[in-house]
Amino acid sequence: MNILDKIVAHKRKEVEQDKRERSVAELERSDFFQRQTHSFREFLLAPDRTGIIAEFKRRSPSKGIINDAVLVKNVTKAYAEAGASALSVLTDSNFFMGDRGDLLEARGANDIPVLRKDFMIDEYQIIEAKSLGADIVLLIAAILSPTEIKKMAALAKALGLNVLLEVHNLEELKRSLDVNLDAIGVNNRNLNDFTVSVETSYQLGEYIPPEFLKISESAISNTDTIKQLKKAGFNGFLIGENFMKQPEPGQAMKDFVKKLNA
Repeated sequence: MNILDKIVAHKRKEVEQDKRERSVAELERSDFFQRQTHSFREFLLAPDRTGIIAEFKRRSPSKGIINDAVLVKNVTKAYAEAGASALSVLTDSNFFMGDRGDLLEARGANDIPVLRKDFMIDEYQIIEAKSLGADIVLLIAAILSPTEIKKMAALAKALGLNVLLEVHNLEELKRSLDVNLDAIGVNNRNLNDFTVSVETSYQLGEYIPPEFLKISESAISNTDTIKQLKKAGFNGFLIGENFMKQPEPGQAMKDFVKKLNA
């Protein structure tokens, strides 16, 4: 059993517990449920934005603690001010030290799209994401069947949410494409051994149909990589660890963007 299998096994138990504690009807009564969501495409392609999806992540299974000394409100506001096109907020607690409260805080402090970064295995989590103020949900092809992707993407769209599908290889990409997806994210991290290579984005990018936004995820730590990915047709760049490992992640992004625009 690899780390992804362990995360999913734990997540199934977690979601069942969540369902017992809070009904769908309760989720639908949340302050954010009727909120008009932001357009992921609009912000990602905006000329005054960077295309960067800046991530708030305290911990990862492969690296352990990355940064648990900063506040989500402060970091996400600084990311937005530095030109982030969207924010990514981890809500998995067991493996990433995330919290659903982090998403609520990021939403309350910012007026740009927010992605709920979690391991979505149940339609309940899509409804929950909407209730927490998310604009975008992540569907990971490696843990979902084509039928599950289709159902969850359709529900997300019905709720006004944007959908980012994450793939790791060509087989996942080909079997998972669906009309209700907005963007395809290529994860440059091998989920079996956690090695990273941006070459994965270059290899898969040409197979992503033009109607979908193209996102490169992980292994992005210098501005030249973004410039090359743009030439290869990518619109978005998810960066977390590169900023979060610094004492002040927001300032780290500001310095990165300054160099990117130089």
